[in-house]
Amino acid sequence: MAAANGVRRVWVGQDSLLSTPAVSAIIRERISADGAKATGAFILTASHNPGGPTEDFGIKYNMGNGGPAPESVTDKIFSNTKTITEYLIAEDLPNVDISVTGVTSFTGPEGPFDVDVFDSATDYIKLMKTIFDFESIKKLLASPKFSFCFDGLHGVAGAYAKRMFVDELGASESSLLNCVPKEDFGGGHPDPNLTYAKELVERMGLGKTSNADPPEFGAAADGDADRNMVLGKRFFVTPSDSVAIIAANAVQSIPYFASGLKGVARSMPTSAALDVVAKNLNLKFFEVPTGWKFFGNLMDAGMCSVCGEESFGTGSDHIREKDGIWAVLAWLSILAYKNKDNLGGDKLVTVEDIVLQHWATYGRHYYTRYDYENVDAEAAKELMANLVKMQSSLSDVNKSIKEIQPTVADVVSADEFEYKDPVDGSVSKHQGIRYLFGDGSRLVFRLSGTGSVGATIRIYIEQYEKDSSKTGRESSDALSPLVDVALKLSKIQEYTGRSAPTVIT
Repeated sequence: MAAANGVRRVWVGQDSLLSTPAVSAIIRERISADGAKATGAFILTASHNPGGPTEDFGIKYNMGNGGPAPESVTDKIFSNTKTITEYLIAEDLPNVDISVTGVTSFTGPEGPFDVDVFDSATDYIKLMKTIFDFESIKKLLASPKFSFCFDGLHGVAGAYAKRMFVDELGASESSLLNCVPKEDFGGGHPDPNLTYAKELVERMGLGKTSNADPPEFGAAADGDADRNMVLGKRFFVTPSDSVAIIAANAVQSIPYFASGLKGVARSMPTSAALDVVAKNLNLKFFEVPTGWKFFGNLMDAGMCSVCGEESFGTGSDHIREKDGIWAVLAWLSILAYKNKDNLGGDKLVTVEDIVLQHWATYGRHYYTRYDYENVDAEAAKELMANLVKMQSSLSDVNKSIKEIQPTVADVVSADEFEYKDPVDGSVSKHQGIRYLFGDGSRLVFRLSGTGSVGATIRIYIEQYEKDSSKTGRESSDALSPLVDVALKLSKIQEYTGRSAPTVIT
């Protein structure tokens, strides 16, 4: 189809494997022998709008900046699908062996046409070397006191893991788990969280069967390697904390940021841990709707360096996508910096030490998400409408809260989140319902899915604690009063008939 429509050249990753962040990097960085750059990219991925026989396949288009197409473009594509009457295809082009690198040249119906199959990892590793101090990470990985584990979940990260962590940084091959990419992800679910990354969770000492001596650091990436999970020995780092800790340590630990951060941003449902860092470090801060394209706009305008979202996505302005391997290298850089004078010492500064120190400095945002999946769409809409209606009288809301849990702080403001993009002026409405408490805690309610079944209600519950003597509590204990308030205030059982959420994260 490309040849038939006058495209001059197509670039394809070897074996058709490219991570989403690598695609973004290639659009932005790669130049062919004759000086040409990519106009954009089609990504065929299991992480986008479900199609295919088992609803695990989708197509995504990325623009010339390396980021996802904005709604103005996808809306136009959609409207064109309603009027298109024909498409062009060159049926007589021979097959190209995409397991072998090199350029194959044809004469297509519109003139010369090349298919350039290139190594998936080379360009990406080259970019990472301009961001991080590989020598300091190598020293950390070489320390007998430090141990490392990375789980590719049989996704595309496996195309990078051995080259990056073993060949470039000197980790042992035994530190890689599930790093052979498989079409069915080895029968597992390639989501980097505590539920699905079972093997890594067990190895890190957080599973039901205790590992006697877990590694110091563990991480996983998802199917297309743009999301990540970070673990310490018997210790889980929440994605909301992860982006805040990376931002707080970036300037000292990562050469790319040595001259300072332009700004930081998070998606609205993500905890306010990043807000506190931004305030303390006097950084520009942005709260945006869910969707990486909103970060991309800020980055293109030079307003944001580090960003993240609670659904395990973290990234920076080196590309216009979230980047799972970048996040792992960022954490290794922080650990290398904290231990640079200590690699021969008795005990290294650990992931847990870094997180506890962060909480002592900035306070802790206890955080959980309750998902109610496949609820009746009308009932879900009624629940959300009632939450908006209640916002007209905060005194009544606070009276109800005191009856449910007298210890919970008062709501000081409430709204339906709306975002005006500071770059292009576009407005995104109805992005979620927020209740903001006087002590910095928050309740957020979001609805997704519009079918008669299949609506999902997400409740984000966040309790802020700045008293350092109380930042080490069990998360469930600290959140329990606010969870009680969220469930009773929203009347979720009344509206949905559900006595418990489908998933708790």
